[in-house]
Amino acid sequence: MTKRRTSRLSTSPRRPARVGARFDPAKFQETAATGRVIATHAKKETIFLQGDVADAVVYIKRGKVKVTVLSKQGKEAVVALLGADEFLGEGCLIGQPKRLATATAMTECVTMRVAKSEILQVLKDEPAFSQMFISHILARNARVEADLVDQLFNSTEKRLARLLLLLANFGKEGKPEPIIAKISQETLAEMIGTTRSRVSHFMNKFRGLGFIDYNGHLEVHSSLLSVVLNEQPNTVL
Repeated sequence: MTKRRTSRLSTSPRRPARVGARFDPAKFQETAATGRVIATHAKKETIFLQGDVADAVVYIKRGKVKVTVLSKQGKEAVVALLGADEFLGEGCLIGQPKRLATATAMTECVTMRVAKSEILQVLKDEPAFSQMFISHILARNARVEADLVDQLFNSTEKRLARLLLLLANFGKEGKPEPIIAKISQETLAEMIGTTRSRVSHFMNKFRGLGFIDYNGHLEVHSSLLSVVLNEQPNTVL
């Protein structure tokens, strides 16, 4: 009886298995290697432009990043403000060929650019990283849904209060960071779909009530939650 030999053909080189080392997502995000590049960005520096080739995911190690979209008519809209331990540019993982938005450093930032091929491999091989990344995607999706509900049903006052609390990290894991990086009233207005004058009106109201302070920097107090939790109808839109 002849013994049949079987062989497995591989179309791509396999990575050597990690022996005796447990994968650490935090360490992965802290160290540069093949497919991972750490960079420092000055305030207002562009991280990537709308229309650039989407070939990597960017992890924010430190700082604040503004994500904007420019229409064909030249109108710009702020769609997200992201901070440390958040990702951007994930669209490349679902076949998005070009960047759909522009990412700009609001403060000095440190980022890690992870090539698409590298992050896909890690997501496949490392359950710990995959779980962390999926949690990020789900949290981002929930935030987008909440933003839509906020835009459709809440008054300008509530939308502004909610945005300020989110920027100060209230309601997120970890300790709130009440002092927010300098952000213009124009940017706040773009994010909640109103005018700068309306933002100015409510910022002055919040300051008068002791909910916020701003003298060179913006400080948000937890008492601002009362505006978001107030269920009384507001006729001022």
